[in-house]
Amino acid sequence: MDIENIIFKHELPIQLRFNDVDTFGHVNNSIYFSFYDLAKTDYFSSVLPEGMNWKETALVIANINADFISPIFFNENIVVKTTTTHIGNKSIKLTQLAVNIITNEIKCVCQTVMVGFNLKTQESAEIPQSWKDAIMAYEAESNIS
Repeated sequence: MDIENIIFKHELPIQLRFNDVDTFGHVNNSIYFSFYDLAKTDYFSSVLPEGMNWKETALVIANINADFISPIFFNENIVVKTTTTHIGNKSIKLTQLAVNIITNEIKCVCQTVMVGFNLKTQESAEIPQSWKDAIMAYEAESNIS
């Protein structure tokens, strides 16, 4: 899926912290994943009406990849945009962007595969249908394959 054709309904402004910046004067690459995690949590809280039941089924990261396009500097205003691009029986694929709010420049693209996980049995699990329905309704099926 081409990034330019993806519609992002969910955005989370990110507050950059002093300790996010490395000796080169830009946000350290490892920090981006914290930004993406914050946005994932906010996305699912916004999309799933009942929220996640952290006592039974959850989502765990099976794979995560980031393409660092341009550095983020401390004085930039950044937002993380999140959308679901695929829903399977046991997995969901998210696409996230770190974007400069002022220039609309994409700083980093992240693709994450998350797998349903049964916390009691410690095994993979199907994504609850209520979650699939809520995500499809939120995204209006615009990005989901």
